[in-house]
Amino acid sequence: MAQVEATTERIIAADAETVFDALADYKEVRGKVLTGHFSEYEVREGGDGEGTLVHWKLQATSKRVRDCLIEVTEPTDGRLIEKDRNSSMVTTWTVTPAGEGKSKAVVTSVWNGAGGIGGFFEKTFAPKGLGRIYDELLQNLAAEVEK
Repeated sequence: MAQVEATTERIIAADAETVFDALADYKEVRGKVLTGHFSEYEVREGGDGEGTLVHWKLQATSKRVRDCLIEVTEPTDGRLIEKDRNSSMVTTWTVTPAGEGKSKAVVTSVWNGAGGIGGFFEKTFAPKGLGRIYDELLQNLAAEVEK
């Protein structure tokens, strides 16, 4: 099994604290900025960063749906880590200042890919697909915090 990684980033016209607080707000903001690839979104515990437990289904392709039960931690300021209890997927969100009134949001997901020819295709195509999903999510986040 090879490790698969997808990374996307965006400069957002809002300060880092505002962007991070919006990302960490699973009760109000996160559900609003998710793309159409996410369904059955439900906050099961917490709702604000560390200690949150949230469920969703992620439909990456027409045939591939991932049932995710996400535990959220905040190991350092400006960083959220989402660990899926149902798979090896770990997603890290990092928000840092990027000049006056701007911030840089970076999202990286890593997981253990399949072996064999299926794994080859997963490693080749999954990062691009997931990157597009996260790019749209970051665009939605930017629209939410730049109001």
